[in-house]
Amino acid sequence: MATGLIALLDDVAAIAKLAATSLDDVAAQTAKAGTKAAGVVIDDAAVTPRYVVGLSPARELPIIGKIALGSLKNKLIFLLPAGLFLGYFAPWSITPLLMLGGLYLCYEGAEKIYEIVMPHDAHEHEAAVSGTVDPVALENQKVSGAIRTDFILSAEIMALTLANVSQSNIYTQAAVLAAVGILITVAVYGVVSLIVKADDVGLALARTSLGVLRLVGRGLVAGVPIFLKVLAMVGTAAMLWVGGSILVHGLAELGFHGPEHLIEDFATTVSSLLGYLPEVLHWFATSAAQALLGIVIGGFVIVLLQFAAPIIRRFKPGH
Repeated sequence: MATGLIALLDDVAAIAKLAATSLDDVAAQTAKAGTKAAGVVIDDAAVTPRYVVGLSPARELPIIGKIALGSLKNKLIFLLPAGLFLGYFAPWSITPLLMLGGLYLCYEGAEKIYEIVMPHDAHEHEAAVSGTVDPVALENQKVSGAIRTDFILSAEIMALTLANVSQSNIYTQAAVLAAVGILITVAVYGVVSLIVKADDVGLALARTSLGVLRLVGRGLVAGVPIFLKVLAMVGTAAMLWVGGSILVHGLAELGFHGPEHLIEDFATTVSSLLGYLPEVLHWFATSAAQALLGIVIGGFVIVLLQFAAPIIRRFKPGH
């Protein structure tokens, strides 16, 4: 009896140790995968606040809550099973799909730069239309648009995560994908909630009688628009860097090592010439080169789409 009990306790201890090791592995893989997706996360946080612009302040947090719920559905109900299916039955497809996502990121980043250099009239048209739509319809329209945009960004996050854990067993993959999906969604929309309500907090503080709080409030009111512009610029840079990086590494995995070697040689030359903080300079030079490549590729896609647009319109019903 005693021997059997000791054997049972040994088995329980072994199972507990294995479970702890698995949890540690999941936590480590989650942290690593989340870091890889950081560029897309920054862009997600930069993009979302614009969906509550022009709406009632009382509806800002409920709208963000709806978008966050839609984001969780995107990641956990649609993208997670699809990612596991592809990872198990068609692992060869992960790199091409990841590269498609990288191409999209390069296009989005280059399009934002193009919009600054040559402003479009799309946003003006959107603002004009929004004035004629009732508030409920406008809110539903904005939420739907945000969730569609989130689906693309979430797909890129999940693809980056899956590529990082592709050598793990399917249970670890599922756990890491779910953990990354939940943590990133909570982090992104938590930060977005703070951003969109910061000006309201600033206004409330600016009306208080305490001098220090009033000063802080005025600083928030003046600083939030500047912060949003800086965040948008960081998001664009992150998109181009991540998109270029994905394409370079994807090409290397497919056997085309030329771009990767050129960027590595460039970064090594820059870090050795300047000689100050070589590792940091190497990283900055690599990221800058990847972002520049992202601009070039994204610009090519913009030109291609502009040439293709008239042809596509001819095949639409009614044309």
